[in-house]
Amino acid sequence: MNHSTRSLILQIIFAVLAGLGLGLAYSWLLSPVTYVDANPALLRADFKDQYRVVIAASYAANQDLTRARARLDLLGDSDPVAELSAQAQRMLAAGEPFEKVRPLAQLATDLQQGFVSEPFTATPIPTFNTPAAAQTTPTASPVPGSAEEPTFTPPPTVFFEQTPLTPSLLETVTPRPTFTPTSGPGAPFALVAQETICDPGARALMQFILMDARRDQAAGVEIIVTWNQGEDRFFTGFKPELGNGYADFIMEPNTVYNIRIVTGGAFVPDISAPVCADPNGTEYAGGVLLTFQQP
Repeated sequence: MNHSTRSLILQIIFAVLAGLGLGLAYSWLLSPVTYVDANPALLRADFKDQYRVVIAASYAANQDLTRARARLDLLGDSDPVAELSAQAQRMLAAGEPFEKVRPLAQLATDLQQGFVSEPFTATPIPTFNTPAAAQTTPTASPVPGSAEEPTFTPPPTVFFEQTPLTPSLLETVTPRPTFTPTSGPGAPFALVAQETICDPGARALMQFILMDARRDQAAGVEIIVTWNQGEDRFFTGFKPELGNGYADFIMEPNTVYNIRIVTGGAFVPDISAPVCADPNGTEYAGGVLLTFQQP
């Protein structure tokens, strides 16, 4: 290869690299790609989470389940209910307050059952009555030491026509309804059934099913499980595919747990993983199913 051929090849390579660099600079700096009216399904995962939070907040305000479902369909999720439940669990694990997570759980529950589970009612505004002022009439009294009663002419009485005061009706803003759990406020949950679950292929789960007084499963009920090494808090309703009032907890062998249902303060002590045996006689840790119900 002579000198002229080598020089020509170097010039071609330099021209290609220069063209590539100019093209990247133009596309990144001078005229970058701008997305306009993009489909929400193209959003990044964290932006989709924010989109679901906004949808759930809107649903909590207007209770329009059809519109909320249509908005969720724009995200292109194969199972919107599972995505809502998974996001709610991630937010709780990250320390988010339950009041912020509750609309996601309620929307997932209502989508699962196909109707609005808890209608909202507005709070009436009290009215007040203003009492009328009492009138006083001056009276004359005799002068001490006088032999005869003095004559006293009272001043002319001026009568005023009194109009009862009525409070003016001002335009008031109706407060936005707040979400309330499906269970009755303050109604205690009582343990009505305890079953042992033996499945060699399953984990040692402590499973909960909470039902209200109408025998409907209650979502959004807080459960506290404590043991010697720590404490865990969780809520029912984050696995609607298993039931609106369902929750579970993974148990460790040879550990004793105490359970408290926050609503009503129901307390169940000394729960541990039962010992099960397979057909060959091999022992393993089983699970337990606890059913609570409001009276």
